[in-house]
Amino acid sequence: MPDAPGGTINVRGSGTRTVRRDAVRNHRLVVDAARAVMSEHGSGASMELIASRAGVGVGTLYRHFPNKETLLDELVRLILDELIEAAETELRRTDGRGLERFLRVLGQSFADHRGYADKVFGRPQPEYTERLRALLTELLAQAQRHGAIRPDAVLADIQATAWALRGIVDAGDAVPADAWRRHLDLHLDGLRAPHPAR
Repeated sequence: MPDAPGGTINVRGSGTRTVRRDAVRNHRLVVDAARAVMSEHGSGASMELIASRAGVGVGTLYRHFPNKETLLDELVRLILDELIEAAETELRRTDGRGLERFLRVLGQSFADHRGYADKVFGRPQPEYTERLRALLTELLAQAQRHGAIRPDAVLADIQATAWALRGIVDAGDAVPADAWRRHLDLHLDGLRAPHPAR
């Protein structure tokens, strides 16, 4: 299937370069299709299926992503960007409940990207994972200052909760689709301070 015709747009940075409007459109179509297809079929889904779902030719897909590894890297970066933005938003709310809300966002993200959720922390993205780890540390400290989380909880406890959520989502049809929610509720009950501030 040929690329859609399009004009050009100017992207200004240190200089001006011209980017074809159809190339920008096709990049978005490919990424959106890849997220949907891999969520449904896993990271083993073929590039041909992704191209078909995007409504572009396979050649177009490979011009944007020369192989599946580069495509997966892009999808993982997008998820991590979304998680970092969510964590930053919760940290700004300063009410001590941000950690709990963020863990629910994290669980939903794993569920939304079930077919390739294992790649989120399984592919080296140090600049992203370090930022996320720092934000989790701040969210935990904030929750403890507000008496929402027990004072002896440590970052490793939060990381273990995150890994557990991913594991439940990875179980697929072996567990109900929303099993991660109940599991998180149980974990949060254990993490909460005995007498949280009111």
